[in-house]
Amino acid sequence: MDPDFEGKDDESTHTVPSVLVEPDVPDPFIVDDGSEDSDSSEHSDSSGNGLTEDDPSPAAEENIALAQSTILENSVNEEVQRPLPSPNINKAVPPPPESLSDEDDEEEPPELYLPGLIIPTMFLPIPNTDPLTTLLTKFIPPERRPTRDLSGQWQRTDFHTLVMTNSWRAIARMARDRIVSANPEDLALILPLWYLRLSALARMRLFNQTSAECINLFTVLNSVQPENARSWLFERLLPFELEVLYAKTKYWAGDHMGYLDALVSLLRRCKQQARQMARKKDQVANGMWKERGSRLCLILASQLIEMKDFIAAAKLLEPLCKQDDEISSPHLQSAVARIYLQAGYIKMAVEHFSAVAQDPTADTSLKTMNAALLASAEGDWEKASQAFKQILQSEPDNFLVLNNLAVTLLSQGQIKEGIQILEDALKSSPSLLTVAEPFLFNLSTLYELRSTTAAEKKRELLIEVAKWAGDGLRTACLKMPTM
Repeated sequence: MDPDFEGKDDESTHTVPSVLVEPDVPDPFIVDDGSEDSDSSEHSDSSGNGLTEDDPSPAAEENIALAQSTILENSVNEEVQRPLPSPNINKAVPPPPESLSDEDDEEEPPELYLPGLIIPTMFLPIPNTDPLTTLLTKFIPPERRPTRDLSGQWQRTDFHTLVMTNSWRAIARMARDRIVSANPEDLALILPLWYLRLSALARMRLFNQTSAECINLFTVLNSVQPENARSWLFERLLPFELEVLYAKTKYWAGDHMGYLDALVSLLRRCKQQARQMARKKDQVANGMWKERGSRLCLILASQLIEMKDFIAAAKLLEPLCKQDDEISSPHLQSAVARIYLQAGYIKMAVEHFSAVAQDPTADTSLKTMNAALLASAEGDWEKASQAFKQILQSEPDNFLVLNNLAVTLLSQGQIKEGIQILEDALKSSPSLLTVAEPFLFNLSTLYELRSTTAAEKKRELLIEVAKWAGDGLRTACLKMPTM
């Protein structure tokens, strides 16, 4: 089991459920589906019907016409009994009412002072070791171990370098230090820093700690009074990504269905907000909420795939392929076809792959990649190899294709050639490929199949990974026992 430092949570006052164990074996194929870094109390939402403005909204169905008051009705009855006076044609016309958007713009923001967000006890200490260090200690002698910085010092390096080197420990410490020293009134700075902190912890696979600190954060936010101030905080200041991250705490606790329900609730909110912005003719906000809803559908589909419900994942994404927005693309339709491949529905996969092949906006390399994956699913490894080699003629540095080519060579028994391809790619770009877990898993598997040098080769690979990988690597991909 990949240790997530569950013992460290004892220092927190919050009790966090045990961490969900992720699959140790990644998919050997790396596929670029064109999307980066979502469920279902109502079947209509979980089926991914898109974000159309014509959908009936629960909010719209609850609109009730205001009843006339008794005083108004009595006055109307009296007017009917009396003769009507002649109209005053010279009466001044009243000014038109202000628009709703103007009223929203002029709304005074409430004064929010939340010192609870910046107190040091909101945070747990980050462990000063990780699974990669454990492997180095076990398999590599001290004189050959590469130096790894686990101090989390961030002052000597700029933020861009920290991200590019996967220094998530330093980023998490930097976010904490800046939060603690911030002004409690500056929520526009504090809340994004909280998201940075939690994202870095999740990247390090410290899921217990991420859940505990996320619960701490939302406990403070949900205690804001009065209610209108809390609503203004959640609608205007709280990053939407933080709400998605809070929903994922259920996933880390092992509650898959609860995670789906939380995502569906967010998706329903995106639909309602998109319709509301459409009525206000705010195209920018409408597009933003539609994009958020589409990305939630992608997160939902990923979770359904992990739960082996491939058909539900494909049905969720299919309507997005028909929308006229940025996320509707040949890449998305190719992703749907690959889901059908995983489910074993070759016929449905062929239909979507054919649609991409006939799309003039689709890249040639994408069409060729689809053909290669379809050939692999049908067991035609020679055809798949030729298709991958065809892509490499125009894109020799496409490491995704190189990895997939090695898989097809393995299936044809050409182990030596597959190892050579992966080793050459690793030498050319170690900083990129030492964090690609399917790549490392495939190379380790090929080493094991050539059993005469497997142990030594995997130790050399471990040293190379330790030099470049940074924090958060799932060491199970190296296929080296930790016990």
